[in-house]
Amino acid sequence: MTVSRKMSGYLNRASWIRKMFEQGAALKSIHGSEHVFDFSLGNPDIPPPEEVLDAMSSLGRTMHHGYMPNAGYPDVRKNVASHASKLYGVDFSPKNIIMSCGAGGGLNVVLKAIIDPGDEVIVLSPYFVEYGFYVENHGGVLVDAPCDDTFLPSGETIARAITERTRAIILNTPNNPSGRVYHGGVLEEISHVLRRHPEILVISDEPYRSIVYDGVEVPSIPAIFPNSVVVTSASKELSLAGERIGYIALSPRGPHRELLVDAMILATRILGFVNAPALMQQVFSRCLSCGVDVSIYQRRRDLFTSILDEAGLGYAKPEGTFYLFARSPIEDDIAFCSALANERILAVPGKGFGRGGYVRFAYCVDESVISGAAQGLKKVAAELS
Repeated sequence: MTVSRKMSGYLNRASWIRKMFEQGAALKSIHGSEHVFDFSLGNPDIPPPEEVLDAMSSLGRTMHHGYMPNAGYPDVRKNVASHASKLYGVDFSPKNIIMSCGAGGGLNVVLKAIIDPGDEVIVLSPYFVEYGFYVENHGGVLVDAPCDDTFLPSGETIARAITERTRAIILNTPNNPSGRVYHGGVLEEISHVLRRHPEILVISDEPYRSIVYDGVEVPSIPAIFPNSVVVTSASKELSLAGERIGYIALSPRGPHRELLVDAMILATRILGFVNAPALMQQVFSRCLSCGVDVSIYQRRRDLFTSILDEAGLGYAKPEGTFYLFARSPIEDDIAFCSALANERILAVPGKGFGRGGYVRFAYCVDESVISGAAQGLKKVAAELS
């Protein structure tokens, strides 16, 4: 018995994030975790809010843990719809809410519902590395529309990427890996392009929406794009990455809403999710207005950017998330990451995000880890420069 040709190919180009994470685990086993500076995985280290922990404790003993409708508990969908309506300034119906197994599960549900083999999905590089796998899961083709040097997209670039096979475009703001927020002017420019293509679905992947700094506001995708769907999760904003809970919110202004909702509910079953985790649906529903202390991430960002400044490495200042996407001192970002690994510093090559020549640092780690990496980072940057 062997693995499929498709999976064999996937293994050969598997996520650079996981590769670096595994390399970090090996280094920690040799040198001890306190001597390894691991910025590979966006795994939140801040504890969940107390309200979340209290809800998990109290609900776990009292609620029913069996099946419910595939789209989720009706009362949860009602609460999420009310919350999303206030958040986005659009009137969401509970019927247009589907609870999902995190944002990753939600994206696969949406893509399963809309893609036929050969259909195209536009992404804006740099982009989250798993998008390629998600699109190919359902026979689709990933089409890259590169952002500019400040990691902001343009309507002109997107217009050139659109073909008769384009079914959707994925927007991710605040963006992983760059930390940039696509401001209203940029989104209106994209909206102007898509008015000529109203059949293209805008998929907004936004698990970092509430992790923003310096008073930056994240525009409402459903308010700007009538044919849109939001996919989000509690993974980052509530530090619940391992619990796999999120939701899909379909814009009430899009065409074929009822048909698309039905297709996504069926996709939830077909993909084997069946339903989002029962306990976490109820916990999430009770904690929709909660969030982690974002000021902790902001302090880490400021500390890390000061080190990059001293090292002479360029970057676009993150307005959100907990990632820095820094320019490599040499063209070969993989070689740069290898040199950093020799100093027991783990970062992810930009090649994995569709943007070679850069590396991603995830600063969802203690400040001591960031400070501890300073000397080695500056040393490697100086040697390679």
